[in-house]
Amino acid sequence: MSAAKIRKGDKVVVLSGRDKGKTGEVISSMPKESKVIVAGVNVATRHRKPSQVNPQGGLERREAPLHVSKVAIADPKTGKPTRVRFETRGDKKVRVAAKSGELING
Repeated sequence: MSAAKIRKGDKVVVLSGRDKGKTGEVISSMPKESKVIVAGVNVATRHRKPSQVNPQGGLERREAPLHVSKVAIADPKTGKPTRVRFETRGDKKVRVAAKSGELING
């Protein structure tokens, strides 16, 4: 079991940048690069030339990676950003929202 504070499937809030305040779900996590990709956040547009695969060409929009420090877990109780704490409950190490003490599923 990894001890990552932010994992795939987590609901997060963007703390800074162009998309500040937006919320979304983590699509993928890249722990080695300290980056995450969040659905609907930090969308980059690329102009594509027509090709055999895409004869029309046009605009391609996709989410670009964000640094982990720019996002925070959304508190399961309030939806506001919170830090993550690890606790031992029973014999399991679990993630807990620092503000409310709620268990973060996953």
